[in-house]
Amino acid sequence: MTFPTVLPTPRTPDPRDAPPLRWAVMGPGWIAERFVESLQAHTTQVVAAVGSRSADRARDFADRYGIATAVGSYEELVALDDVDIVYVATPHPSHLEHAVMSMEAGKHVLVEKPIAISADQARQIAAVAERTGLFCAEALWTLFLPKWDVLRQLLDAGAIGRLRSVHTVYGEFFPDDHRIFDASLAGGPLLDLGTYPLAYVTSLLGPATSVAAAGVPDDRGVNGQLGATMLHDGGTMSVVATTLHGWPRNEITIIGSEGVVTVEALHNSPGPITVTSADRSATLTYDEPHGDQVGGLHFQATDAARRIAAGERETPVRPLSASIASLEASDEIRRQIGISFAAAGLDE
Repeated sequence: MTFPTVLPTPRTPDPRDAPPLRWAVMGPGWIAERFVESLQAHTTQVVAAVGSRSADRARDFADRYGIATAVGSYEELVALDDVDIVYVATPHPSHLEHAVMSMEAGKHVLVEKPIAISADQARQIAAVAERTGLFCAEALWTLFLPKWDVLRQLLDAGAIGRLRSVHTVYGEFFPDDHRIFDASLAGGPLLDLGTYPLAYVTSLLGPATSVAAAGVPDDRGVNGQLGATMLHDGGTMSVVATTLHGWPRNEITIIGSEGVVTVEALHNSPGPITVTSADRSATLTYDEPHGDQVGGLHFQATDAARRIAAGERETPVRPLSASIASLEASDEIRRQIGISFAAAGLDE
């Protein structure tokens, strides 16, 4: 395989060209704020309604973002006639209940990552999507970014030869009062942060065939940091880590027989990708400007809009089988380390 002389360009369609859907936001928290800001800045999608268990909180959110309808219950939200799709942005342990509630009411769903807190819960969501014939996807926004399409094209073309391994870490620092320290919300870094590395490696290498994990608890009652080495089909390996104690480089390194791809920090946000030949004699860079959630969350929404308009019920960018594969790895990591989500209502 000859090292490429140029990089592919992203095939991501213009977000403003996607058929507009009427969106309902379920759970008006921080990520929902960024999601609505992104939709309103970059698309023609319509945020038609917002729902919360607090009518006052829903109305405040609606007033800030110019949303016509605000309701004080999720049941009322999913029953609205002028809603096509629900963006589920409630806490992780509620995703199963609220995704199913939305689909049973006839609404398509885009469920914030992680789609559930266990693989079994994700399978239940997938089963309801299959039975109702509605669109359902996990909002793993990074995989919908233009840079990820460039990465897929590079790997599909064999630009770095045969894949050997993927190495990635994601960590952040959090104040003591952050919800990530709340065991009743399935706290710890595994779901909030580790979802990204697990999604990357299972997307690129397939499901894990074996897992070796270790972790260290935090004195605030949740896991504080963990790492895992996993094997995948084809003789490939991945090494992942996540921590809530600080900011590492937060890159992805993809090693092939003929070269290396580095998804530069922050790997989950818009930003550059570097491709280097195995002997380090040649380097190419896809120079996507660094961005944040407002600059990128809309791509997953417009992908959903296009799929739904075409009569599709999943997206190949993040099929439900891939979400389940990530959570299967997460479940095994939890089992080996002894992380319990019983406080979050998971029957273990």
